[in-house]
Amino acid sequence: MSTSHDHTHAQRPVLYGGQAVVEGVMIRGRDHAAIAIRREDETIARREINLSGWSNVRARRVPWIRGVVVLAETLMVGMKALSISAAEAAPPDEKTGEPEELGKGSMAIMLFISLVAGIGIFFLAPLGLSRLVENAGANDFTANVVEGAVRLAIFVAYIWLIGRMEDIRRVFGYHGAEHMAVAAHEAGEPLTVESVRRFPEAHPRCGTSFLMTVVVVSILLFILIPRDPLWLLIGSRIVLIPFIGAISYELIRFAGTHPGQFWVRLLGAPNLWLQELTTRPPDDSMIEVAIEAMNYALELDGVEYRPAGQPVVAGESEIESGTTAGPSAGD
Repeated sequence: MSTSHDHTHAQRPVLYGGQAVVEGVMIRGRDHAAIAIRREDETIARREINLSGWSNVRARRVPWIRGVVVLAETLMVGMKALSISAAEAAPPDEKTGEPEELGKGSMAIMLFISLVAGIGIFFLAPLGLSRLVENAGANDFTANVVEGAVRLAIFVAYIWLIGRMEDIRRVFGYHGAEHMAVAAHEAGEPLTVESVRRFPEAHPRCGTSFLMTVVVVSILLFILIPRDPLWLLIGSRIVLIPFIGAISYELIRFAGTHPGQFWVRLLGAPNLWLQELTTRPPDDSMIEVAIEAMNYALELDGVEYRPAGQPVVAGESEIESGTTAGPSAGD
């Protein structure tokens, strides 16, 4: 998943990003998320999610706060996009003949379960293992380092394991196609299968990079937190999650806006390497879906292409694509 943010005004850059969904791709534009899904009959369905409420939140433009807002949007819009794509990719309801989506209540329950499971697996489980090391006589610094190492190992192992599933491998193929389509647009290249195919599957604004940064920031931050009393130790691992997300967002955003600096590329290299696990080379049909999603996002934003491939908005100042950072989507 590549990521996007800060495009609430036509005069500012429209920085597109998105995520892979079930048999499709979602691209976040200025005020809409455009979704393209490959149906069972091989046609491509186009759906949209109105984001005007999220786009107009003032906190979205406040440093150190915007990361929390964007993360919340990413979770909610991402869940909605997955629900839409799963319904469109599946056989239609036998009674209505229409795709059957999850209700808001079901999505809220799934989101809550996902959050609780994520906190338990990636934050509390490593903490529990580090307590065993601490009880064996390790000092606070060593116990915190072990906790961080376990957290990183669980994160990488989780990605590797789910990537072994055939359905997830297809999602990872669409993930690569989404990155390639976004990169082609950012380069001002035509959105054709042949053109998009020339771009890499990894993207510096991928949501995988954001998650990796969250893990690393949590390791560095938690080293500074005292391990006694126990309530402070456990509470810090939960209460500080939004703060960790905010720091990670600003770091990824900075890296995305300074891609030419050597030290930025050096520190960002592990994030790109990790995307080897979360992307797969897409086939042409996947790239076609990603292009459809990208074109639909541009259409919803009123962006048209000149023959040279430069995007413009009729009656408004030119909007140029750029690289920046933060969860959309994140991907």
